[in-house]
Amino acid sequence: MKSLRSSTTGRALVLGALTTLTLAGCGGTVGGGGEDGDEAGAGTLTLGYVSPQTGPLAAFGEADSFVVEQMEAYFADNPVEVGGEEVDVEIVVRDAQSDSNRAGEVAAELINDDGVDLVLASSTPDIVNPVSEQCEANAVPCITTVAPWQPFAIRDGAEPADLSYSYHFFWGLEDVAAVYADMWQQVDTNGEAGGLFPNDPDGEAWSANFPALTEDSGVTIDDPGLYPNGTQDFSSQVSDFQGKDILLGVPIPPDFTTFWRQAQQQGYQPRIATIGKALLFPSSVEALGEIGDNLGTEVWWHPTAPFASSLTDQSSQELADAYEEETGGQWTQPLGFSHALFEVAVAAVEEAGSTEPEAVTEALSSLQVSTVVGDLAWGADENVPPYVAKTPVTGGQWRTDDGESFELVVVSNTLQPEIPTGGSVEPLG
Repeated sequence: MKSLRSSTTGRALVLGALTTLTLAGCGGTVGGGGEDGDEAGAGTLTLGYVSPQTGPLAAFGEADSFVVEQMEAYFADNPVEVGGEEVDVEIVVRDAQSDSNRAGEVAAELINDDGVDLVLASSTPDIVNPVSEQCEANAVPCITTVAPWQPFAIRDGAEPADLSYSYHFFWGLEDVAAVYADMWQQVDTNGEAGGLFPNDPDGEAWSANFPALTEDSGVTIDDPGLYPNGTQDFSSQVSDFQGKDILLGVPIPPDFTTFWRQAQQQGYQPRIATIGKALLFPSSVEALGEIGDNLGTEVWWHPTAPFASSLTDQSSQELADAYEEETGGQWTQPLGFSHALFEVAVAAVEEAGSTEPEAVTEALSSLQVSTVVGDLAWGADENVPPYVAKTPVTGGQWRTDDGESFELVVVSNTLQPEIPTGGSVEPLG
């Protein structure tokens, strides 16, 4: 297996040389401790939930209100059993506002003021990493998702961080690179790619690792350098990418909208584009109109996936249908992962038979649970840190007939043949 480089240092990471997970604990009871040490309520499991619900990453949190309301209704009828006792579940939601500092602040509030038993967090390393850091500092269990495992685990060096309370589930850069390479090979190109990478944890990790991870595909990647999020003029990148048949990158949604419109105005038309993060959501593609047709992205959850919730028994399709019926909007990929966070939390607490931090982290260290995003197993894959469980990923393209409504079609299932494709890769233009 190829080595992966740190997003911060660029030094090689040998996946087999992983640090040992240490379990540390402190006293705790169901309900945790509230402000000034007051008990939050006997017989209550309190879950904190952090995600970006406003700001440039808000599309990641678009389904949060639906999921939280669904879970509140479910728990009202289905108390969680902890150590033989049925307990109520309280969910305390905090908006990270698409800001790393704010994510850390609200995580601290959940821990110190709300006395939560577990913290759940979702959506990009910018959000989940500072939440995890607060949980590690305060010895509170944390379950995170929707960030490739490398930028979550590899923070300040070439080795994965030694985390005691944080458990993560998502795919890795090695997986999305394989999916993208498969999509590129389905189109006739000149083998030259332009890399659109922002100066954030995702951009650093992708730019550092993609050239080596996709080397066997025969594609060479031109990386003109990391740009700041919020860039308004991408003329230099567009100029550099002229003549390159492949476009890849991991920009935030508003930045790709700006880039792609400028690219069209300046005559840049690649044969295929595979864009992480920015093209995950219907709203992001709809903002582009007809120039969004056949843009590609990774697909980490789709209604056609053969998975079901361990809580509600809903299939992936049934969960997506329920969301669309309730909200009037189109299903969106983070829906499945937001739902799965609660599946993992319940499974961990029930397995532990307690909400004491040490008991919950011990349960998570070997937890296996089938969720609406796939079968998760911690401590089962020697190629990732023991606090990471990998999830399936496929590749898709957005298709439209009218330039207004778009459908995400799975076109590459090379890593996950159990997830059906809905079509083949089609070139842009």
